[in-house]
Amino acid sequence: MQKSVAFYTLGCKLNFSETSTIVRQLEDNGFVKKEFTDGADLYVINTCSVTDHADRKCKKVVKEALKYNANAFIVIVGCYAQLKPQEIANIHGVDMVLGAAEKFNLVSHLSSLIKKEKATILNENIKQTNVFIPGFSLGDRTRSFMKVQDGCDYFCSFCTIPLARGTSRSNTVKETVENAIKVANTSIKEVVLTGINLGDFGVQHGETFFDLILELDKIEGIERYRISSIEPNLLINEIIEFVANSNKFMPHFHIPLQSGSPKILKAMRRKYERELYAEKVQLIKKLIPHCCIGVDVIVGFPGEGEEEFLETYNFINGLDISYLHVFPYSERSNTSAAKMKDKVHLYKRNDRTEMLRILSEKKKHAFYQSQINTNSKVLFENEEKGTKMYGFTENYIKIEADYDPLYINETTSVLLTGINSQGYATAEINYTQQLIHVS
Repeated sequence: MQKSVAFYTLGCKLNFSETSTIVRQLEDNGFVKKEFTDGADLYVINTCSVTDHADRKCKKVVKEALKYNANAFIVIVGCYAQLKPQEIANIHGVDMVLGAAEKFNLVSHLSSLIKKEKATILNENIKQTNVFIPGFSLGDRTRSFMKVQDGCDYFCSFCTIPLARGTSRSNTVKETVENAIKVANTSIKEVVLTGINLGDFGVQHGETFFDLILELDKIEGIERYRISSIEPNLLINEIIEFVANSNKFMPHFHIPLQSGSPKILKAMRRKYERELYAEKVQLIKKLIPHCCIGVDVIVGFPGEGEEEFLETYNFINGLDISYLHVFPYSERSNTSAAKMKDKVHLYKRNDRTEMLRILSEKKKHAFYQSQINTNSKVLFENEEKGTKMYGFTENYIKIEADYDPLYINETTSVLLTGINSQGYATAEINYTQQLIHVS
């Protein structure tokens, strides 16, 4: 009798790509994938450990899995599994914990799905994790998250990722292109390039991320590429100039800032100054005026007083960016930031987070508004809610439209006509003169 497996993924786009790789490995070895709520024999939970909240989520997902099958064999993989394996092993119902080096060897560890009294822990020293395993997601027939890089050689004072994933590594450009061709042979139209420190691609091969995108741009069968997130010091001008002239690489950058205070940036051990960040934004907007720019920000880092926070707020307010991802600082064990003095009270972290989220909404609305009455192309996704379907323009403006199966997974030329009460754009189909009514 075939065994069934269900999955749950926490965290970043890279985790979703890696989960898809594990799915295919198990399916190739006779497992049948089920929905989480269908009571599978095996549950694989891919974890994140960026914040304490992510850790708590893992415990909740385990509890939910046992609700659907009290005898299910539960395996935990991912960053949390690498950093705190014993803590996870103590969670009721967990049967196996696999660290970074073992998660892609799951099949070899599943000789039996019989639950035991104590969980099995297979978790090597992270220094031994130096092999790159590529992957891409296939859960959405419109978009794929393609893993092209893993690990990080930066040791920012707040971050545990180097401890959870190891050193920076990737395949060669040639090997990565071969993987992308596999994606091109599916129905997927858009590829999101993902990694922990994406701009560090190829460092051990004497190659660069710029070398990679030059080759990916030549692949037939993939209509769109997005660069998921890239450090400002690794976003070289040649990349910006290339995207400005490419028909396949979308006018959309996501560039972590973390703080607009020189003092806090230094304490965070970031590898750039805010002046460089501003220069990158200015160049992008000069070459690609309609480009969407997203920004990561951490608030409430130790030592961030009102003055430092206002430096961040005012710096961001003065940038021509499109939206923010705001995170209240979260103490992580085994980081130097956790030992720093001048902690910021939680209520101040939350207040500052809210201030920046409001600023983000204003920036996003202004960006959307600037694109009204312009022509664009929307790739409608395989996602629907009731009578609505959704898609994104090249520059990442979200469209909500009345559902029409003819447009799913199709790139459609539209005229942006307005913004609705939910903050989505309204659009009019150009080539059919058919109005897509957006409520």
